Amino acid sequence: MKKLSSKWHDARRVLSLSKYLVAGAAMLAIGHAAFAQDAKIQVVAAENFYGDVVHQLGGEHVDVTSILSNPDEDPHLFEASPKTARALQHASLVVYNGADYDPWMAKLLNASKNAKRTIIVAADLIGKKSGDNPHLWYDPATMPAVARAVTAALETADPANKSAYDANLAKFLDSLKPIDAKVAELHGRYAGVPVTATEPVFGYMSDAIGLSMRNMRFQLATMNDTEASASDIAAFEKDLREKRVHVLIYNSQATEALTKRMLKLAQQSHVPTMSVTETEPAGKNYQAWMSSQLDALSAALAAGQANTGTTQ
Repeated sequence: MKKLSSKWHDARRVLSLSKYLVAGAAMLAIGHAAFAQDAKIQVVAAENFYGDVVHQLGGEHVDVTSILSNPDEDPHLFEASPKTARALQHASLVVYNGADYDPWMAKLLNASKNAKRTIIVAADLIGKKSGDNPHLWYDPATMPAVARAVTAALETADPANKSAYDANLAKFLDSLKPIDAKVAELHGRYAGVPVTATEPVFGYMSDAIGLSMRNMRFQLATMNDTEASASDIAAFEKDLREKRVHVLIYNSQATEALTKRMLKLAQQSHVPTMSVTETEPAGKNYQAWMSSQLDALSAALAAGQANTGTTQ
């Protein structure tokens, strides 16, 4: 048998190596493609209801971290930690409330600049600013605006899944229709009915229903952690004792001594009470949370009318 030349052996070795390199490159390309498909958009939401909405819109394509998520703690007492700052460093999308509700978020973002990071501020979307009632998630106009802005950001970051994001947005907006229907129903039955609250957490929703909200100076003092005047406290107590209001709405996450005093007086005067929260409860999405609070309000208003002997 004729011996093959060394040049032929060298050529064959080069050809074999080339095959391995091509195969290896192909495997790497497949691996990178799979990684790109599996990589999730990192999102940080200051409040868990915004985080919930982002998750509903992004589905399996997002990894969401919500900073304020405990419905048993007062959000106004929150202080940002190094853990919060680290989460923001890796986020490509950030959603927060604004209107001075979460001022720590703006400070953290300014301290860790990232040109590639998209920032969505709910207050900016609906034209609210510092000094306005910051509890924007109770405004029926807020979440549709946030959802559209989030969807646009997700599609810019991940255009390959645009159809999925569009479908999720349509589904989300459709899921808000029963809430709008409840608001319209309550407006038809209770517009003009006098109510009061310990602070204006539920303010935008009560406005949408058309309720006549009393004791606003007292509410603003509570929200801003200042002392209500003696005359404002006396007016609040008189409303409860004389049943001038049908319902007392209170924030169950911030029950200071004066709030507890008003709750006790309401119970003694047989004025129905309704608790609201500033944080989405565990086990509920935004839609279920809003719906359950509207149901609770409906029950309280019905009881309040029965107690005062009025009808609508």
